[in-house]
Amino acid sequence: GEILGVAGLVGAGRTEVMRAVFGADPHDSGEILVHGDPVAIKSPDDAVRHGIGYLSEDRKRYGLALPMDVEANVVMASLARFTGKLGWIQFKSTHAKALEHVEGLAIKTPSVGQRTKNLSGGNQQKVVIAKWLTADTEILIFDEPTRGIDDGAKSEIYKLLNELAAQGRAIIMISSE
Repeated sequence: GEILGVAGLVGAGRTEVMRAVFGADPHDSGEILVHGDPVAIKSPDDAVRHGIGYLSEDRKRYGLALPMDVEANVVMASLARFTGKLGWIQFKSTHAKALEHVEGLAIKTPSVGQRTKNLSGGNQQKVVIAKWLTADTEILIFDEPTRGIDDGAKSEIYKLLNELAAQGRAIIMISSE
């Protein structure tokens, strides 16, 4: 239910520390606690299993599959939840989840079938947020969440961060602003 700010100059190691917490980079020492209990996080899969999501400062490179549509991007971190007994993807469920987040996050897109590369920077950032909300992450690490988006979208992202904290999610925000 809180937002923790991690600030510093570019190159100070903010991103590297958070990538280590997420399991994307190795760490030499330290302890990671989730709900007060120590957890072993050696990979991003481990982090997601423990309810941690990471929104990279480079959403186009690490956060999205730009040629894919909004629906695919929203469910990609939790695709196993949308497969049936034989491994088939339940497209009615993926479609409904994507629509839920498009409406709930006010993502401006003509449809969930729109390619993510055709969205504005702010709306692409919201798709990344939708991906981690679909994965039911309780701890969200935002690395420079307003980088490369216009002032109106920045305001929307800040409002959304506050709403997520009010819902009880833990937000860690890395920023140089």
